[in-house]
Amino acid sequence: MYDKRTPLALAIALAFGATLNVHAQATGERHGGDPDSMPTVLVSASALGVLADDMITPATTLAGAELVRAREATLGETLGRLPGITSSHFGAGASRPVIRGMDGPRVKILADGAEVQDASTISPDHAVAFEPLLAERIEVLRGPSALAYGGGAVGGVVNIIDRKIPASLPSKTVEGSAEVRAGSAAREKAGAFEMTAAAGSVAVHAEGVKRDAGDYRVGKDWPDGRRVGGSGKETETGTVGLSWIGERGYLGAAYTKERTEYGIPGHSHEFESCHPHGDHLHCGGHGPGEEEAHDHGHEHEEGAVPFVKLDSDRWDVRGEYREPLAGFSKLRVRASYTDYRHDEIEGAEVATTFTSKAHDARLELEHKPVAGWRGVVGLQTSRRDFAALGEEAYVPATVTKKHAVFATEEYRLDAWRFEAGLRHEWQDIAVDGAQDDANAGNKSSANTSARGTSLALGAVWKFAPDHSLRVALSRTHRLPGAEELYADGIHLASGTWEIGNAGLAKETSNNLDITLRRFAGPTTFSVSAFHNRIDDYIYARTLDNHEGFQLIEYAQRDATFTGIEGELRHELSASLQATLFGDYVRARLRDGGGNIPRIPAGRIGAKLDGEWHGWHGMVEAYRVATQDDVAASESRTSGYNMLNLGTHYNTRIAGLPAMLYARLNNVTDELAFSHTSFIKAAAPLPGRNLAAGVRLTF
Repeated sequence: MYDKRTPLALAIALAFGATLNVHAQATGERHGGDPDSMPTVLVSASALGVLADDMITPATTLAGAELVRAREATLGETLGRLPGITSSHFGAGASRPVIRGMDGPRVKILADGAEVQDASTISPDHAVAFEPLLAERIEVLRGPSALAYGGGAVGGVVNIIDRKIPASLPSKTVEGSAEVRAGSAAREKAGAFEMTAAAGSVAVHAEGVKRDAGDYRVGKDWPDGRRVGGSGKETETGTVGLSWIGERGYLGAAYTKERTEYGIPGHSHEFESCHPHGDHLHCGGHGPGEEEAHDHGHEHEEGAVPFVKLDSDRWDVRGEYREPLAGFSKLRVRASYTDYRHDEIEGAEVATTFTSKAHDARLELEHKPVAGWRGVVGLQTSRRDFAALGEEAYVPATVTKKHAVFATEEYRLDAWRFEAGLRHEWQDIAVDGAQDDANAGNKSSANTSARGTSLALGAVWKFAPDHSLRVALSRTHRLPGAEELYADGIHLASGTWEIGNAGLAKETSNNLDITLRRFAGPTTFSVSAFHNRIDDYIYARTLDNHEGFQLIEYAQRDATFTGIEGELRHELSASLQATLFGDYVRARLRDGGGNIPRIPAGRIGAKLDGEWHGWHGMVEAYRVATQDDVAASESRTSGYNMLNLGTHYNTRIAGLPAMLYARLNNVTDELAFSHTSFIKAAAPLPGRNLAAGVRLTF
């Protein structure tokens, strides 16, 4: 693991030493107020800044005490219990949100509107370069509402709201928070701080996190023991931000440094001699013809679990200016540059290195109503220089350039709200060493260009007091990524040899989303049904399988995703509320092509929330069904029951607001497996885990 005596670690330690006795942030309203008070929320990721009640498709906001209790070491696990969302779960170090059965490039992850640039879309064993402990609020937009951020985000968008660049002056000269927490399953210890100071029109922000967790404990009766070997995680993250704030807006910048190490469970060299011959694998005695021995030239320590050493430097620029031009009410800019690297280390050697230097810039202009239509027009551009070196460099070095123009418009008429969105994208991918002539003979060596246009239309009808019906239609294009086009090599973490296809066309997704809601009163509910018909769906087709090791080729076939998700909440009394929730998605290739792999099983559950003399308590129980609608290359996954408890207490410590919190997940210590995980057998879900902490605000 890396040297803990780094300047960042020392800075965090000093900050805690200086602030632990003077510190706190409850959640919910910033620095004061009831952290459980959740008024109607303005959804920042909506291009028009729409209230959640007026969104065309479902939008979930996780904030306040609920976010504090839900936060895990990864973004996927933090969001994984929300209706319609699960996690890709690659041990304790890496997981992305899976929304409505879709993950990877079909789910965009943003930091206050700017893309989080890392390598997590390339492979499920690559972590999202963001620390959940630093999130102030997390928004999840499903379906067509994500159009402004890319036609490929068919699953949705996760927008993480942080505080790194102040958008307003603090109410006091200096304000901030600090938090310490611990967890039993992985012997986790973590601490975080954030503070903002102001002088005149200038605000300065600093924040940091340090986390140390060992191998996590699984449920009872796992044949391989009680802990997942090599599943530990250590991380340090620090940010410094500066912002100028005036009467009509602000402009600021921030620098974030992250260093993380985590293990890669399930990584095996048993199949490292495997290689393809045509559409067959040769692995020892498997495959046609005689097999000769192959030696990769590397010796690996027996029983050693590889680990990732991640190093990310990110710069952000954010600004907003009101009344910038005649006829326009707001100018908004978001830009970022990320220098990302991670080494996959086996024993004492670096086996594979992934690097990504990427920038993303976005400019939005909100115009005043014209003939009753209010809207946003914008431009977005990004560039990613990606390279992989080493024994598992299964993707060649590429430069991906994307440009887009987009517009989103709304019109209100009595009880109706209408919304329309349009986005056109250009993408060019250059491959290192590729020939400009696409007919040069090697389909994996040619540069590619693609274009796509996406359109969304929707309406919200408040047909009765506190009731609404929402309908959205969209036709979107997703352009294939460099990994899908050019992969060619072994990937032991996922147990695959991957073959790209430079002839892939763009996906065309036709989507219908319907939501019925009651959003006020003693009983509220939200039920959403969706149907996505995707032409030329890009998927990993299994050509051969040897004892679980697969030869896959990226291919295209028409597919459908159909599902339902929802929750119903009822106030049993002034201090006791009950909630029923559930979700289900069915995904298959059309015309007898079979099921799509790693689709989450259906889930149904119930929750009780209660208040008593300043205490809040929560009991949650849910059932995850057995997933036996499986692809030809995968096995069924048994269902499981989960029981979780949680509580928090708002008080004052040394005269400062404080929140004490605890949660007990998997109370019955059940052995459970995630069907969405590539390594479900090697890394079950965590067993019984008690997590507790204190959060102080000053």
